Amino acid sequence: MKIADRRRFRQDPLRYLDDLRRGSATGVIRLPWGGWCVSDADLAHTLLRGPEHNAGPSSFFGELLPSRTAQVDVGHAVRNVLRSRLPRYREAMASAVAALPGATRWPETGADLVHDCLADVLLHPGAPEVRGLVARAVRGGVVFRAPRVWQRARAEVLRAKLVAAVTEQARQRREEGVGEPRDVLDAVLTACPGDLSDRAVAELHLMLFRSIVAPVATSLAWSVLLACLRHTSDEPWPWSADHVLREALRHRPMVWMVGRTVTRDTDFGGVPLRTGDVLSVSPYLLHHDERRWDDPGAFRPERWADQDGRGPYIPFGAGPFTCAGAAVAHELITEALLALTRDARLRVTGADPRPVMAEGVVPRPFTVHRTPHAQLSPGRGGE
Repeated sequence: MKIADRRRFRQDPLRYLDDLRRGSATGVIRLPWGGWCVSDADLAHTLLRGPEHNAGPSSFFGELLPSRTAQVDVGHAVRNVLRSRLPRYREAMASAVAALPGATRWPETGADLVHDCLADVLLHPGAPEVRGLVARAVRGGVVFRAPRVWQRARAEVLRAKLVAAVTEQARQRREEGVGEPRDVLDAVLTACPGDLSDRAVAELHLMLFRSIVAPVATSLAWSVLLACLRHTSDEPWPWSADHVLREALRHRPMVWMVGRTVTRDTDFGGVPLRTGDVLSVSPYLLHHDERRWDDPGAFRPERWADQDGRGPYIPFGAGPFTCAGAAVAHELITEALLALTRDARLRVTGADPRPVMAEGVVPRPFTVHRTPHAQLSPGRGGE
C-alpha cells in the first residue's frame, strides 16, 4: 500500500473504500493491501450464501475450534446464557445510566457501560481478581486495539495475565464440575470438546469476550453520535431506539469486511482467482449502494418505518456464518439506547463522523451531554 493511500485510508477509511469502488469497472475490487472485495450485491449474495464458499468451519474461531459442529455448539451456548441474563442487564443499565455525570467521553463510556452491565455474565462474581483483569482489558487495549506501539506492548502483557488467570479458572471449574452455565466461561466449558486444553478455553473465552463487548459498545456509540448529529432539538428523538440502531448498523457497521478464502482456482465476477485468495464483502459498501438504497449517504432512521427504498443489510454477516448472537446483540444495544434517552435529552460536542479503524469501524472520541428533562430550562434548551 503506497504512502499516499495509507494516509488517505487513515483520514477516512470508508471514503477510501468508496473511492476504490467508484474507480472499479467490475463488481470485484482489487484491494491495495491484498485480496479482493465484492461490491456487487448479487455477487455478494453468492459468496456469503453459496455452499461452495461456505463449506467447512468458520475462520472466526481459527484453530481454537476446527470443527464446525463445535463452533455452532459454543456459539449457541454463549448466545443462550447472554439471552437468559437480559432482564438483569436491563436493570443494571438503567442504574448505570442514572449514575452517569452530565458529560461523558465516548466511545469509552459506552464500553464501560456495556462491560459493567454484563460483567456478571462475562465472568461470574466468584472470581474477583480475574474480573479485575477483565475490567482493565476493556480500556487497556485488549478489547480495542491501542493506537500507539507502547500501548499495544502493555496490552500484550495484560492479555497474557488475563489468559493465564482464566486458564486457571477453567482448570478449577473442570475439577469441580460445571452445571447450568452461570457465565460465558461456563458456556464455553459445557459446549466445547472435552479434550480442548484449559489454555485454549481461556483463549476462546477472551475472543468471545471481545466479540461481545466491542461490537455492542461500538454500535451503541455510533447510534448515539449519529442520532444526536441528526436531531438537535430539545424534543425526544422522533424515532424508535430500534430504528436508530438499525440505521446506525447500516450507516456505520463495525464489521467492515467479511471474508472467505477461495478453495480452488475459479473465476468470480469476471476476475480470475487462485486457491488461497481472500475474497471479501464489505457491509458498508452494500449498505451504501445507490442502486439499492434511497439516499444511502444520509443517516435516516425513518427509512426503517417501511419496506421501500431498502437494499441488502448484513451488519452481522449473512448465510451459514451469520453471527449466532446477532439478535441478542441487537437487544443489548437497544436496551442501552432506551436507558440513555429515557426522560433525558442527549447532545454531542467535539463530534467527527469519520471513523477510525481499530479492528473495525470505531467512532472518533466525542462528548455526550445528557440532561434529564426536569433540568431543561424553559427557553434555553438546557444549554
